[in-house]
Amino acid sequence: MSLTRNEIIEVLKSPVAYEGTSFSDADNSLFTAATATARALFNNTVYQRGVIEFSSHCRKNCHYCGLRNSNTDLLRYRLTHDEIMQAVEIAAGMGMGTIVLQAGEDEDVNPHFIYTIVRAIKEKYNLAVTLSLGDHPDDVYRLWRDSGADRYLLKIETTDTDLHSLYRPGQHLYDRLNRIESLQRLGYETGSGIIVGLPGMTEETLTDDLLLLRTMGLDMIACGPFIPHPQTPLRHAAQGTLVESLRVTALLRLLNPATNIPATSALDSLRSVRNNDGRIHALNAGANVIMPSITPDEVRSQYSIYPGKNDPALTQNSAVKLLQSKVQQAGFTLSSQAGSSMRRTFRAQPAI
Repeated sequence: MSLTRNEIIEVLKSPVAYEGTSFSDADNSLFTAATATARALFNNTVYQRGVIEFSSHCRKNCHYCGLRNSNTDLLRYRLTHDEIMQAVEIAAGMGMGTIVLQAGEDEDVNPHFIYTIVRAIKEKYNLAVTLSLGDHPDDVYRLWRDSGADRYLLKIETTDTDLHSLYRPGQHLYDRLNRIESLQRLGYETGSGIIVGLPGMTEETLTDDLLLLRTMGLDMIACGPFIPHPQTPLRHAAQGTLVESLRVTALLRLLNPATNIPATSALDSLRSVRNNDGRIHALNAGANVIMPSITPDEVRSQYSIYPGKNDPALTQNSAVKLLQSKVQQAGFTLSSQAGSSMRRTFRAQPAI
């Protein structure tokens, strides 16, 4: 769909019914159009990608993330090779078609450790493997690609250069964009994304985010709401909203019809969301992927990037089963396929 910058801004600035689970007529029309676009390509299929958060150590100090290096109140952990492989076995048994290996930027994890894990997953289970491990040199990305890793997720969070540098101290947007291009050259299916509702973000900022993401040739694009963490500099900031996150999800689908778009777990952690149904709302706004945590129960609640992540009241098994049940009750079909990128089979649309 062709949308001008002014049309996108108008959508993002349109009145909200109220911040809950009832939406305006305009929003319902937007979500319906996005869902129709998704179903034209994916039918009602939802791909399952099991996330194993194997380390909560991080060398970075991003202002929005509970894993930031300066958070000395966080109990850190690091899974062993065997613990990761046990989680992979559970994920495979639960129908996950992809394993997502995710962690903070842990300086004590040797790149060859990741290499051996990916090789073991490919040899034993032949599942797709996505890595979400942050910034590394090209030779490390090449090593992991050679191990059999299929995809890499590297979010930019915001395309506003000032906000990016403010909230990611010592880091620059253009370095992140260059790394994404390197990942694409190496042959990864490449994903990126943004945080919706970061303090200082405007509708104009979000529109610029959407338009830049559209030009990047991405295979997956994620958007999740900002949720303030009590042990970060942004602890007193207002959280993002469900409606804005769903609008961005729908606009992403309309602008990038064949791209995989996940219903992000942060949507279920918003205080305004009833019954932890944020991800179901996202599937009804054009998303086509779920990414439940398969991190072991002993440590899963310690992967505290935002409050509510990996609710300790639910076990790994019960949380996944509950999500799967909700997805099916909403009329979607769960798929255990890898859900490889369809974008490459379609001619790229011209940039606006």
